[in-house]
Order: sequence, then C-alpha cells, then structure tokens
Amino acid sequence: MDEALLRSLTPGVLAILVRRGADFAAAEDAVQDALVEAVRVWPADPPRDAKGWLVTVAWRRFLDATRADASRRRREDRVEEEPAPGPSPAVDDTLQLYFLCAHPSLTPSSAVALTLRAVGGLTTRQIAQAYLVPEATMAQRISRAKRTLSGVRFDQPGDVATVLRVLYLVFNEGYSGDVDLAAEAIRLTRQLAGAIDHPEVAGLLALMLLHHARRATRTASDGSLVPLAEQDRGRWDTASIAEGVRVLQAALARDRLGEFQAQAAIAALHADARTAGETDWVQIVEWYDELARLTESPVVRLNRAVAIGEADGPRAGLAALAALDDSLPRHTAVAAYLHERDGDLTTAARLYAEAAHKAPNLAERDHLTRQAARLNARLRS
Repeated sequence: MDEALLRSLTPGVLAILVRRGADFAAAEDAVQDALVEAVRVWPADPPRDAKGWLVTVAWRRFLDATRADASRRRREDRVEEEPAPGPSPAVDDTLQLYFLCAHPSLTPSSAVALTLRAVGGLTTRQIAQAYLVPEATMAQRISRAKRTLSGVRFDQPGDVATVLRVLYLVFNEGYSGDVDLAAEAIRLTRQLAGAIDHPEVAGLLALMLLHHARRATRTASDGSLVPLAEQDRGRWDTASIAEGVRVLQAALARDRLGEFQAQAAIAALHADARTAGETDWVQIVEWYDELARLTESPVVRLNRAVAIGEADGPRAGLAALAALDDSLPRHTAVAAYLHERDGDLTTAARLYAEAAHKAPNLAERDHLTRQAARLNARLRS
C-alpha cells in the first residue's frame, strides 16, 4: 500500500466532495472512511484510477451519512426541547437500532463507536474525542465494525450495558452543546426504563435528568460558559431534579450499585446544595472513590482531584492530580484552577492559557482564555 499516494490524493478528493455540495467536516469524515477502505481493499485489488475510486467511495460514504443524519433529525423533531417527566409515550424503532448495532459479534468499544456514528449521527472526530483516541484510530475501528456486521444475521441484539454506554455518550455530546442530542437520549432512556427493570438504566435516567435540569444556566446570554459554582440555582429545573432524585433513590435501594448510579449520586449532591458553598464535598469525594473503584477511569480520578481540592484544600487536590497522567484532557485546566485556589496566580494564569490551546471546543477555549486574562489583569494591577 502506497501511503504517500493516499496522502497526495486526499486534498484533491476532499476538494471534489466540497464542490459537489458536501460541507467540509462531513467531506473530511467521508474521505477518512474511503482511505480506510482503500487500505483494506487495494493490496489485493488495486484500482486503475486511484483518485476516481476514492472519490466514488467517499461520495457514497457522504450520502450514507447524510441520509442517516436526516433520519436522526426527523426523530429529534418529534421530541420537545425539554423532555416531560414520566414515561415516554413515543415509541419508534430507534432504540431497537441501538440494540442491533450493539451486536454480540462486536467488541463493546466497536459497538458503541458504530452506533454513535450510524444512529447517533456523531462525526468520527466527536467519537474519537469521547474515547480519548486519535481520529484515524476511531475511523479504522468504525470501518472494522461495519465489515464485521456485513452479512451477519441480526437475530442476536446486543446487551443492555453497551446500549447504556451509547446513550450516555450521545447525551454527553448533546449536553456539551456541540450537537443537540440530549433530549433524544433522555427520551430513549425513558423508553428503555419502561421496558426493562434494571438499576443501571434507572441510574442513567436519573443522571441525565439531574444534568439536564441545569442546562439553561450553563451558558450566559453571550454564549460563554458559566461554571457550576456561578450558575443561578434559582433557574434550575426543580421538577427534573425531583424526578431524578426519586428515580435514583429507587435504584440505590436495590443495592446493586453501578457507575451511572454513582455519577447520579454526585449530581444529586450538587443539586441538593442551595449554594455552591453548601455543597457536601466530603460525600462527593466518597462517591468518586466508589466510581473510581467501579470504572478505573482516569477521567473519574481527574474529577476526584477537583473534589478533594474542595473538601481538603487545593494542595491536597494538587497532590491527587500529581498522580495522574498530565496528557489527560482538561488536566491542565484542573491544575490551573487548583493553583489559583492555592494563591499561585502566576502559575494559574500560565496554565489557563495552556489549557485554552488544548480545549476541545470553542466555548471552553474562550472560557479558559478569559480566566487567563482575568488573572493576568490582577497580576498587573
């Protein structure tokens, strides 16, 4: 396989797709899929016209993705902006598609990636960011999943745990503001909770409701991010909070703790505090300990370092942070926050600026840039 040839052809193929009407991000995604397919096919069956082959395959991938996105948007149009409490009355085949994509012939990570791409409508780049892997790696994973399922009989749907993971990632992408999928994820999780009796399904629904209750206060009128401690708690959706707490309590009473229940318990403690200063950080650290035990996730340990910094002081938080890989997403931003809490404004300002360059989205980058500018202004005064 001539990788140099593929690299040389990529800009031209991308330009052709854009001229045909594809937006740049979608065209990039389609070309990436075509390149992965070329790596698989060309060694055994090289095309006579390499560029023409890539254009044809990439355009087909773009059309497939466009149709999938249109279908997803039609489903979203049927969902109200703010999901109503109680069982979901709407029933369609979307949840069934989630289970079919989570096929037992796939590894859980491949099943999640494929479902997010094919049903959730997320781009390969967004999925890669969620998994903390390079975009090319995720493109190959999705392509392998598609090949694995080609010709497979869909009489063995996947397991609940994989579907929950997909719904969780879809909700997080919607909650981040990059793509508005949060309400759709809540709707589907309600359907699942109504169909099966499973404490982690309830835990996930509670988590979504508790996070969604704060959605209106997460950004200011100019679109800038508002940190949790600065949000107007009087504008939080108390009905969603009450429902989330009720669902969570019923799940915890069954004594079958899972990661979504633990995350929901943390969210409930935040929602229960009338002011940021009244937050029970000691309990939150204890729940993060449980969550770290359940998941062994470095991101959980990063959030735990923040909680320790609030419960036991910033130096204790920095000590917990020092045990983690500094390449973790948002590691630098957490370090900046803890150094500011510790009074080291010079280091904090430098780290905020570094974190802004690494931010995964524009809103976060602008927020961190403002934090750096704020501290630099204080240092100059």
